Amino acid sequence: MIHRFLWSSMLCMGMLTVVAQKNVSKLYAANHPNIRITGRVSDEQPQQPRFWAPGVYIELAFRGDTCTVLLGDEMKWGTSHNCVEIQVDNEPSYKVWLKEKDNVLRITASKKQPAHRVIITKNTEAEMGYLELRGIRCNKLLPLPKAPTRRIELYGNSITCGSGMDMQNIPCNTGQWYDQHRAYMAYGPLTARKLNAQWQLSSVSGIGLIHSCCNKTTVMPQVYDKINMTDNALPWSFSRYQPDVVTICLGQNDGIQDSLAFTNAYLQLLQQMQQHYPKATFILLNSPMAHAELNTVLQRYILAVVQQSRQLGISRITHYFYRQRYASGCDSHPTMAEHAQMAEELSAFVAQTMGWK
Repeated sequence: MIHRFLWSSMLCMGMLTVVAQKNVSKLYAANHPNIRITGRVSDEQPQQPRFWAPGVYIELAFRGDTCTVLLGDEMKWGTSHNCVEIQVDNEPSYKVWLKEKDNVLRITASKKQPAHRVIITKNTEAEMGYLELRGIRCNKLLPLPKAPTRRIELYGNSITCGSGMDMQNIPCNTGQWYDQHRAYMAYGPLTARKLNAQWQLSSVSGIGLIHSCCNKTTVMPQVYDKINMTDNALPWSFSRYQPDVVTICLGQNDGIQDSLAFTNAYLQLLQQMQQHYPKATFILLNSPMAHAELNTVLQRYILAVVQQSRQLGISRITHYFYRQRYASGCDSHPTMAEHAQMAEELSAFVAQTMGWK
């Protein structure tokens, strides 16, 4: 009887051990090859990569039902936090506001399947400070499928950042100025996903080409080559991301300027960009939130810039003007629904221009 009891106990212990091993989780460093981060990311500390820009996204695949993401939040403004968008498999994405300086995000898959895919995107813009990936804990981190070969980069201001667009939970003029940010659902990432392309948002709220608003002291030609564009800090290596398409949406914060000064600055910026992106196609956009007078002026400036660029040897350049004004969101920004309409327009134009099916 004693032997039988011991044997039964050992079996039970063995079964418990097997279960524990099945559900055990492992901590993977943030620079593990099965973790992919797309966007302007600082590699000064490879095991704790930092990123400021809106729209930077982390991709991973894991085995099991859950994984845990360790994410640091700079908390640049005291108690204010960044927001991220999480998508698991092909389920609808959802917003998560970070609550601590050191965050532990537990992500649970709703589908029962051997492997799960996760995308985590920075919704808030660089003005809110950096996020820092510190690791992934899961049963097993799996290799990701290859990234799309198509690449899009979108330069712009708060419109491109996805500011003032999401009023589902917090209406305009209530809460904090950043509560309606949602870069993942902005026109750029939406366009990229429609076209099966990678995306990179190189955008700063308030930025202009020759004149910025809102007490901002820098303009796009000064910061377009930085990782932290808000603070004009950390040089970016353009070789790390070579886009097929570069869109530029500037002018809203400039307002109506001297035409020669504006177009000359635009031409100079384009010449600099072409040196970094020799194979890219440039698409110049008007501001979708501009009032009629400003929109007329910006369209005239852009047409002149395209014509002069071609004369200077920038052959892969064109323009796209939105069919209507999109300005129903907070502070006259496009709403989330309007961003979706903008993406429909822009993706169709990019597909036609690039011959993308």
